[in-house]
Amino acid sequence: MHKNKKVVRIIRWALLILLIVFLYKVFWPRHYIVQSGEKEINSTFWHLSTGSAIGYTYISSVSKETQAYPIIYLHGGPGGAISKRVIDDLKPLSNDGFNLYFYDQVGSGASGRLSDISEYTVQRQVDDLNEIITKINSGKVTLIGQSWGAVLASAYLSKHPERIDKIIFTSPGPVYPINNTEINIPAPDSFRLRAPFYTNKAANESSTNIRIKAITFFATRFGIKMASDKEVDEYADFLDSKAYKSALCDTSVNLANRGSNGFFAGIMTYKSVLLLKDFREKIKGINTPVLILKGQCDNQPWGATNEYLSLFPNHKFVLIPNAGHFINVEQPEMYIREIKNFLLQ
Repeated sequence: MHKNKKVVRIIRWALLILLIVFLYKVFWPRHYIVQSGEKEINSTFWHLSTGSAIGYTYISSVSKETQAYPIIYLHGGPGGAISKRVIDDLKPLSNDGFNLYFYDQVGSGASGRLSDISEYTVQRQVDDLNEIITKINSGKVTLIGQSWGAVLASAYLSKHPERIDKIIFTSPGPVYPINNTEINIPAPDSFRLRAPFYTNKAANESSTNIRIKAITFFATRFGIKMASDKEVDEYADFLDSKAYKSALCDTSVNLANRGSNGFFAGIMTYKSVLLLKDFREKIKGINTPVLILKGQCDNQPWGATNEYLSLFPNHKFVLIPNAGHFINVEQPEMYIREIKNFLLQ
């Protein structure tokens, strides 16, 4: 009997120790080692009536004849940020008379974080973009939407088609809610598409931990923010440093860490994306001129791109060889040439 009591005490102590370790791993803040990122960009701000403080970079036309409609770049994510590289790659358009705007979406980059994380929604992003276009005061704009930025551009078009002159979709993400039949359509064999060597899933699995899983659970289920923006944004940068390889054909390319990703903006806006009402009928057949660029090794399924071709009759499609999700990184000359030709045709 005495021996049994001793065993019970040992088990209780073991369980207590396991509980303490578990609570430590879930609730103790963590630090993530990330290489130094790019120097800070987007240091000018719009303070919007939506409550968003939006950091942006403006590049003015250097041509004698300025184009009527400026260009607004919508970065990927959600929760991504503007990189210096994409600004440099698109800056030559200013020589052709275009004014250019690059902004970090609310909750990411240099833009302000929201105290109520449930406010990170697609509608908030659409409302912010609409007020930005109003501030620019150009009547219409051209949008360049990269990955998730293409989804945002499409959602915006469904509500404000009169404010858009042209749209350029680069490596577009799927239209939501996903049409399972459409998304699984195979690409023509002649395209010779190649899957990237690395995947986002592998990067997520190798980077996550029980605390991040708990933070994500409480945020997406209950809107509870159980970690500081500093901690989780550092994690988002750490994950980004692992995941970018999945966006390249040539995995030997090393990209500078862009930094300043927004973790809560990412997971909460994505939750909102999954709850989107189908807006296909609102954009289907719109005659807005559209350019669609897709890399040969893009990590997005062909069916996602094909749906854009189906929705927009006035489109031009260009398949970029030996390029992944980040077309501008691996084929910068083709990237800017196709965009310029489309805009000036």
